[in-house]
Amino acid sequence: MRRPPFLGFLALVATLPGVVTAVSGVHPAPPVAALLFGVAIVGAAFVLAWAAEAAQVDVSAGLAVAVLALIAVLPEYAVDFVFTWHGGEAAAQHGAVCRAPDEQTSACSLALANMTGANRILVGVGWALVVIIAWRRSRRSGIRLERSDAVPLAFLTLASLYCLVLPFKRTLTMVDTGILLAIFVAYSWRVSRAPAGEPDLIGPSAWVGNLPRRPRRITVIGMFVVAAGVILLTAERFAESLVETGAQLGISEFLLVQWLAPLASEAPELLVAGLYAWRLHTTEALGALVSSKVNQWTLLVGTLPVVFAASSRSTSGLPIEPEQREELLLTAAQSLLAIALLLGLTLSLRAALLLLGLFFTQFALGAVVPEQFQGRERLALSVLYLVLAVVVVIRKRKAVFPLLRDGLLAPYAQLGEGARCTTTAGRLHVRERLNAKLHARR
Repeated sequence: MRRPPFLGFLALVATLPGVVTAVSGVHPAPPVAALLFGVAIVGAAFVLAWAAEAAQVDVSAGLAVAVLALIAVLPEYAVDFVFTWHGGEAAAQHGAVCRAPDEQTSACSLALANMTGANRILVGVGWALVVIIAWRRSRRSGIRLERSDAVPLAFLTLASLYCLVLPFKRTLTMVDTGILLAIFVAYSWRVSRAPAGEPDLIGPSAWVGNLPRRPRRITVIGMFVVAAGVILLTAERFAESLVETGAQLGISEFLLVQWLAPLASEAPELLVAGLYAWRLHTTEALGALVSSKVNQWTLLVGTLPVVFAASSRSTSGLPIEPEQREELLLTAAQSLLAIALLLGLTLSLRAALLLLGLFFTQFALGAVVPEQFQGRERLALSVLYLVLAVVVVIRKRKAVFPLLRDGLLAPYAQLGEGARCTTTAGRLHVRERLNAKLHARR
């Protein structure tokens, strides 16, 4: 057996400063604490990603969909749940308001900010990144998905259409939870019917996957336990230090939570997808990110009211403040345009650059819009996203029905021999060609 890859050792080492700081009870300056805990979460997220991929050697496709999807995105959930829990506690103390009298931004707003930021980074940066890398490597002007990728796209369409209603509500309620979780469960059941295949493992996950059965299973379980422990130890401290950093440096805590925290938790997802694109496994890379978007737009959003209800000890929904309604509208509008661009199961370089350009346009507009008009740029961008989505759907209208039929109804046997089983976390990359070495060690 060859030695463990250096990257696996490096990821574990990266978690140590944050873990030692959390366990020792030391309270460094907020910016330093945010850096230490953020790096620890990134390291733990990589360990989780490798463990989830290596577990494919032993776990059936259906179980992988049900369990590994949730584990793989634990960093994002942990940070978001911390803010939601704090919002519920504040609501229990101060009535229906999710903030103390001296707070500038409520914890409920920070929870929704983290969620919308993660969703928009995944689409605006992640999807575009895969196409751009593929173009750089092969000069191909776009990526074509497999017919089986209509499944996550169809369920993402249902979730995005429903989430378009959320900006017009004052709270996220248990009704929203029921609907979004129903979409997630239906999607999980649907992809669990996909034919199993051999995992395409690289780096640390390939080293773990090539171990004999017993050591492999012990190693995978150990990686899950260690990574989960790191995240549980550091997630709350990371969230608190981000808020304190904003207050100390005069930086908007809202912006830090919306963009910096998701970058930490989404970094492994984006880097793994970028690596697959660099190796010209472009279909797997983009299909994985589409599946991850389904997960975040259904399970993550749907569980926030549950966490809020538990922490506030009430059945009231998670409050949506005016600014967050605009953020939700912008996120839903971006999702609908991204889906429209993928009608026909292709994403061109021009479409990818459009998603990337519109993503960064928000920051440019926010920097030049006068303070009294702050927030209107989000409404303008939302309208632009929706108008472009309608235009694209009209142009590709003949592809709408086949996509929904294949995604929601057609048996996987009809979706082609090369149909992959992709989990909602986007970790189950499957190739048509059997990996003989892994198969022999089952």
